[in-house]
Amino acid sequence: MIAIRRRTCFYSHYKVHEHPCLESSIPYLVIFGAAEILFAQLADQISCLPVIAMLSSLIYSIAGVSLAIIKVAGSGTIAGTMTGISVSQSEKIWKMLQAVGNIAFAYSFSSSFLEIQDTLRSPPAEAETMKKASRITVSLTSTFYLLAGCLGYAALGDATPDNLLFVFRFEDPYWLLDLANILIAIHLFTAFQVFCQPLFTFVEQWASTRWPQNEFINKEFVLPIPGLRNFKLNSFRIVYRSIFVILSTILSMFLPFFNEVVGILGSIGFWPSTFYIPVKIYLSQKKIPKWSKQWIFLQFLTAVCFTVSLAALSGSLVSLLSNLWEFHSFSFDYDQYNPNG
Repeated sequence: MIAIRRRTCFYSHYKVHEHPCLESSIPYLVIFGAAEILFAQLADQISCLPVIAMLSSLIYSIAGVSLAIIKVAGSGTIAGTMTGISVSQSEKIWKMLQAVGNIAFAYSFSSSFLEIQDTLRSPPAEAETMKKASRITVSLTSTFYLLAGCLGYAALGDATPDNLLFVFRFEDPYWLLDLANILIAIHLFTAFQVFCQPLFTFVEQWASTRWPQNEFINKEFVLPIPGLRNFKLNSFRIVYRSIFVILSTILSMFLPFFNEVVGILGSIGFWPSTFYIPVKIYLSQKKIPKWSKQWIFLQFLTAVCFTVSLAALSGSLVSLLSNLWEFHSFSFDYDQYNPNG
């Protein structure tokens, strides 16, 4: 949203050096958080949110790839090199490890995997449907990740920022750029709910089991919304989910480093949720004997992924700490966390 606002400001003043067009993210974060508080109460009763998140992600990915192709075709040259960005070896290593954390987060869908499977009907068997869906979605997303990464670097070279659309903000076609940025906002808005709902459900079910007679936790009331269905709410849900969103919003104000935070979350959550726990369950269910070839392979794979997660966590932490040295909370502008601004 800042990118859209700044591009509009730029063309209102014709030349960016005559008007800096700086923007603070704080008002947008407050608006975002306020809207998330409302939808946090209702999101688990709105079935179309995952579809909106998926479609918006698909469209803005296509838009980003298209802009990169237009950039390469227009210049007639490839800006990137086979050796990567021109930084010191140590900095390159840390950036690579942070990228691994980002990739881990991108593929950490196990938290919502079972939630989706629970909504399926059989026949066919839910497991078979999910296997097919996983193959299709992982293949599709991997294709777009590779296209965006490779074409973005080919178009911009060492100037490639964390967010590909930041550099394209003053280039044609303007409508495509604005559409992509709007869809990113929509995607993050809905994805926040998709990823948080399993946590909300877990905490609320635990509280309901722990205090089954407590009316504050268990008593529900109906909220009729004109033109829509009636939504069920309770006091504990309103308070708990609102506090969670408020704390998340405040943390975002203090740490507006998207890729670094995503890398940390990805490296922390990837190994236990995607490898360790599923492998343990699989070994137990299939009764695979210890020291068999399959057992050794799965344990080796788990150990490798644990090592990769630790390396990714260290890279993301180093990048976060280095950015914190130059950052002042609640006083930054659009370019302070975007070196290519």
